[in-house]
Amino acid sequence: QVQLVESGGGLVEAGGSLRLSCAASGSIFRVNGMGWYRQAPGKQRELVAAIISGGNTNYADSVKGRFTISRDNVKNTVYLQMNTLKPEDTAVYYCNANIIDTTDISRTKDWWGQGTQVTVSS
Repeated sequence: QVQLVESGGGLVEAGGSLRLSCAASGSIFRVNGMGWYRQAPGKQRELVAAIISGGNTNYADSVKGRFTISRDNVKNTVYLQMNTLKPEDTAVYYCNANIIDTTDISRTKDWWGQGTQVTVSS
């Protein structure tokens, strides 16, 4: 089994910063892409940022220039540095990782964290 454990959410005023972390552990053979999604009340889950193992990144237009995704391939951990936060960034943030686990190295599977709440007050 694989587990993704997130940390770092909380309440912050508009203009503030937060840093999210997500560590993958368990029966991991290789971690491919990792990313962060978010879901606000009444809205669909959306991609915030993604990073592949080689380091290439992709961001939602709404967070470009404010958020930075990074990863530590040794620790199988992905980070999301969020600066200049806005009330519209309020959501539950979910970590996602595409992982090959040791029980079947012929296929990949997407794993999700439990979600962490980010609330930005105006």
